[in-house]
Amino acid sequence: MSDGVVGARAEAAGALSGGVASSESSDGGGRFFNRDTSWLEFNRRVLAQATDARTPLLERVKFLAIFANNLDEFFMKRIGLMKRRMAAGVDMRGPDGMTPREAFDACRALVVEMQGEQARCWEEEVRPALAEAGVRIAEYRELDEASRARLDGWFASTVFPVLTPLAVDPGHRFPFISNLSENLGVVVTSPGGGERRFARIKIPDVFPRLVPLLGEGERQPRGELSVPITLVPLEQIITSNLDDLFPGMSISEVSPFRVTRSAAVEVEDEDVDDVLEHVEAELHLRRFASAVRLEMGPEPSRGVLELVRNELGLTDEDVFCRAGPLEYGDLFPLADLPLPELREPVWAAVTPPALRGEETDIFRVIRERDVLVHHPYESFRLSVERFIHAAARDPDVLAIKQTIYRTSRDSPFVTSLIRAAEEGKAVACLVELRARFDEQRNVRFARQLEQHGVHVAYGVVGLKTHCKCSLVVRREDEGIRAYAHLGTGNYNPATAQLYTDLGVFTANPAITDDVVTLFNELTGRAHEPPYKHLLVAPHSMRGRFEALIDAEIEHAKAGRPARIWAKVNSMEDRRIAEKLYEASAAGVEVLLVVRGFCCLRPGVPGLSEHIRVISVVGRFLEHSRIFHFAQGREDPVEGAWFMGSADWMYRNLNNRVEAIVPILDTDARARLLRLMDVHERDGRNAWEAQPDGRYLRRTPDPQPESTSTDPDIEADGPEHLGTFVTMMRDANAG
Repeated sequence: MSDGVVGARAEAAGALSGGVASSESSDGGGRFFNRDTSWLEFNRRVLAQATDARTPLLERVKFLAIFANNLDEFFMKRIGLMKRRMAAGVDMRGPDGMTPREAFDACRALVVEMQGEQARCWEEEVRPALAEAGVRIAEYRELDEASRARLDGWFASTVFPVLTPLAVDPGHRFPFISNLSENLGVVVTSPGGGERRFARIKIPDVFPRLVPLLGEGERQPRGELSVPITLVPLEQIITSNLDDLFPGMSISEVSPFRVTRSAAVEVEDEDVDDVLEHVEAELHLRRFASAVRLEMGPEPSRGVLELVRNELGLTDEDVFCRAGPLEYGDLFPLADLPLPELREPVWAAVTPPALRGEETDIFRVIRERDVLVHHPYESFRLSVERFIHAAARDPDVLAIKQTIYRTSRDSPFVTSLIRAAEEGKAVACLVELRARFDEQRNVRFARQLEQHGVHVAYGVVGLKTHCKCSLVVRREDEGIRAYAHLGTGNYNPATAQLYTDLGVFTANPAITDDVVTLFNELTGRAHEPPYKHLLVAPHSMRGRFEALIDAEIEHAKAGRPARIWAKVNSMEDRRIAEKLYEASAAGVEVLLVVRGFCCLRPGVPGLSEHIRVISVVGRFLEHSRIFHFAQGREDPVEGAWFMGSADWMYRNLNNRVEAIVPILDTDARARLLRLMDVHERDGRNAWEAQPDGRYLRRTPDPQPESTSTDPDIEADGPEHLGTFVTMMRDANAG
């Protein structure tokens, strides 16, 4: 089987053992891992945060819910795409050697295994630990009569009027089941043993899914809950009161179920006359997209299962019967319970040292030197938001330009841009309407900005605009000066507190001139515009990266220092991977810190023996992208450093507008080196990729080797990335 393809059943078995499915055996013969099974292995590392007893209890609850939310998106996007290809009869093998059918089978096996571990963690570890902490998740049937009566009274007065049972009979078609909705499938029988009928009840979203059991006379609260408390699943309360919904009928079967629909519905971009109408049409199609998954409890009603499955056009392989909550997202409110001793300490972001002081002129600071900021350790509000806020109010600012890919519901950037436009400044905003799952919000923002005089562009037809950049043009004594911010993360204050991201402020004309060109390309038309310093996709980025790798290969062959370090969310592009294999063969040291899926196979003799892949999954979502090339220099600070919006994925390099910026300031490069060093030495949240696709969690090394000569790093210890928080505080204290 050395040059054959592993069959679907064998691949599924391999996936169950913790490896990643690929086209060949795990003895080093395969060149690439399957993207989707590798992504599921990333989600296994997310689940490991929940199963790890060292993680605070309420954080474990949160990670159980995050793991489930990740799976929802995986089924909507990736499984939806697989099923489209399977339905179209596509049997062509991908770079990993797998057909869509083989990939689907391997993914299904992994999902079943991991959901079993998720349920075990919840039922045997987390739920009992919550009860010990005063948070009891009770079954309705376990309650005493008085408690059930209080819940029944609340149901009758509050929930009952909202419910809408929809029967299925010759006069009523099977109802539309919305995406990710939770439902009850009920089989009822007429008095005297008449014909059995099916009815569907959608569990309403307007009530908490875990209902607090309060004392006599107490009202159900809308705000924060106090502990100790007993919580009862809403679907159990509804199920126990179904006689009120079907008076005179006999209820023979009840089963909760949940449906996932495909989000892999896309309208062809070719010949699009109006991008806004194009996106709105795609959203309409997605709402009614085909179902890809049916979730039910461990022992569902066979009648309900078969009827719902058949009506949705699904097969047995699309049905997932499992223990635990039907929707783990219902557990998110538990993570907000007033039990600070059971969660991570609240992180209070510090003000970047260069921007401290309310009277500090942010433009003066940026004129003096580039400013690198690292979120959420350093305040997003007091740096990035402040930059746009100050520009909107500064009478000397002539123009503001910004890209918006994802932002918060009450975005301060939208408010600032509107104010600037109303004060007569030239304001332009590129709103990417096709940001997956944020399309509707971005359509609303685009219309709002246009109504207030902002020049809105909807992106480049055929490409998603994913770069994160802002430009401020200001009139000064010396003439017109441009200021820019380029980052790795979205202009979103909410995620800026949860994701690790980097940004750089600069007034260096070498960079700002390229940013001006980039915005002209985004809002106007340009053919292969010249960029001198920025790496911009889809024009020059791929070629520049390949040239940088080629240069390291030549340095290695000449006996000079040669290394490539990259920190990305995902690694999938085949051409970049092949270049890295070539670099490894030449002796170049390659370190990849890849949070998510990685299709490159590391550590294979003769192929990638000089390539290491590390994944760090911890409290914050690692989202920053960093690239370093030695360029023949022994001291890493003297080499080339870059950061920006792009991962090493085909879509980022070919199908998106991305921007990678060189870091020219020496102090900023030294900070990036510190960051990479901490990731490399992490002994708490880091996982090391193996040649067979398994990831092994690291354990602390009492005397780790370090890439840095900084004595502060040597003294900090390697145990976990909390070390980086300490280093940030120490650095900012100075």
